[in-house]
Amino acid sequence: MICDGKRNILGILVDVVDYAGVVEAIIQAAKEHRGLAVATVPVHAVMEGVLSPQHKYRLNHLDLLTPDGQPVRWALNILHRAQLTERVYGPHLTLRVCASAEREKLGVFFYGNTEEVLLGLRQNLERKFPRLVISGMQPSHFRRLRPEERARVAQEIRGSGASIVFVGLGCPRQDVWAYEYREILSLPIVAVGGAFGVLAGKVAQAPKWMQDRGLEWLFRLGSEPRRLWRRYLLLNPIYAVLVALQAVGLRRFTTDGDRPTTEVLYG
Repeated sequence: MICDGKRNILGILVDVVDYAGVVEAIIQAAKEHRGLAVATVPVHAVMEGVLSPQHKYRLNHLDLLTPDGQPVRWALNILHRAQLTERVYGPHLTLRVCASAEREKLGVFFYGNTEEVLLGLRQNLERKFPRLVISGMQPSHFRRLRPEERARVAQEIRGSGASIVFVGLGCPRQDVWAYEYREILSLPIVAVGGAFGVLAGKVAQAPKWMQDRGLEWLFRLGSEPRRLWRRYLLLNPIYAVLVALQAVGLRRFTTDGDRPTTEVLYG
């Protein structure tokens, strides 16, 4: 198990951690009924923090940021000699947490995506983990919420008896959600990106050889070019250049951000 603290990647504090370390932290927090905000961060999530001082602040005030993308893991190894041998990928993390939650009899709640995806997710999880307690599911509203709506969402999650909440709103909305709900819910929040769609069988995954070589972005770009071209054709090269500059000491990146003065209330 590896859980060796945070390291600076372009000003974003990503944790040197593996699956076992993240799962243990989540399960322990769930047993103790205390908050723990976790987000899986690919390159896109890091760059959102680089480009927005407010979002940098949010990310750096979450409890755990896991290296979801291979380029983020590589950066930890290059910049900080982390010696991580695998990333902590949202869909795989979800399954590992659910397996532990089933053993420990801890209820889980899923927030985000669509009714159709959540139905497929429930069916697949119930087949894989027949004793897993799924305390509740709620689809995204796909808009900003009013304060009273946010309060109702929190009330429903707390009232469900869940011990762990998975959030699948996509980046950066899910990271904002985790930041804004972390104290309201006071239980582990795990932001897992597109895991819901993948585990529901609605979103295709790149072949393992592409994932291992950091080419998952190319597979996704080919699947959704109009939606993802900016993310991958602009942000990925900028990320690579900035990491190289940090590695040779030509750029330094502070971890200070600007504390958000208003809430976004994504839902």
